[in-house]
This record gives sequence, structure tokens and C-alpha cells, in this order.
Amino acid sequence: MNTIVIIFLAVIGAGILLGVLRMLIGPTSSDRAVAVDTITTTVVALLVLLGFIFQRYVYLDVSLVYSVLSFVGLVALARFLERGI
Repeated sequence: MNTIVIIFLAVIGAGILLGVLRMLIGPTSSDRAVAVDTITTTVVALLVLLGFIFQRYVYLDVSLVYSVLSFVGLVALARFLERGI
């Protein structure tokens, strides 16, 4: 089981790294917004996996709140980008 967890952590870490890379070199603001959303989704997956590893269910609550807050933030960012201010 430890090998599977290490593989999952490596894949999630690679996903976060690729998301940060896209956020830094993304040519448009829309690319950067999608990269932030991808990073958020990947971090939520990491929190759920950590909750499973450590048998601490508070990580699931934190991941739920984090995903709701990131959704609200992304909607606000999309409205800002849509107006072009």
C-alpha cells in the first residue's frame, strides 16, 4: 500500500508543478485562471489523500471548504476578466 500512496503523491506533485508552470508562463489571463483552478483541484485531491493516509477526517472538511472558496474566487476572477477592467 505504501508504494501506491507514493505513486499517488508523485502524480499529484507533478500535477501541481505543471499547473504552477502553466500559471507562470501562460500567455493570457484566461490560461492563468485555468491553471489556478487546476492547482486548486489538485490540492483538494492531495488533502483527501492525506486525510486517507493519516486517518484524519478533518482534512476532508478542509478540502471541502477550500474547494468552495476557490470556486467563489474563480467566479469573481472570471467576472473581472469578462468586464476587462
